[in-house]
Amino acid sequence: MKIAFQGLPTAQVMAAKIAGTDAYGQKIERHPLQEETYPCRHCLGPIAAGTDLLILAWKPFEATHAYTETGPIFLCGEDCKAAPPSDKAPDILRAPQYLVRGYSADERIVYGTGQVLATQEIADYATQLLHDRGIAFVDVRSAANNCYQCRVRRA
Repeated sequence: MKIAFQGLPTAQVMAAKIAGTDAYGQKIERHPLQEETYPCRHCLGPIAAGTDLLILAWKPFEATHAYTETGPIFLCGEDCKAAPPSDKAPDILRAPQYLVRGYSADERIVYGTGQVLATQEIADYATQLLHDRGIAFVDVRSAANNCYQCRVRRA
């Protein structure tokens, strides 16, 4: 089975930028960036130094219910191109570990799937999870801060 790591959908990113508000209706924060240290969740690359960084609360789910996780993310202040789906973990995954877990089609955590893994283990584990037809997608989050990083789907 082939898998695809995906950044945030362009239509949703553009809608948030146009509205200027995040998942809570709060104004998106815009800050000038001095160093290339923050990862954009849309292009899955580093936000360029000398440009603006956007900080906002993001809900990577369609519905709102008890399992809907919302958290902070970073986006390029300028428009950027969506990362093409890839079977390789994106370069933004630079921390030593990430929380990886499967979700059902109704966007609920599939209990027992959550694992804290080294970056090099994520693709294999996501592939293993997606062999189960009860798992619709796999989300990768920061193990330290629970920030959403990217989604993995069947290619």
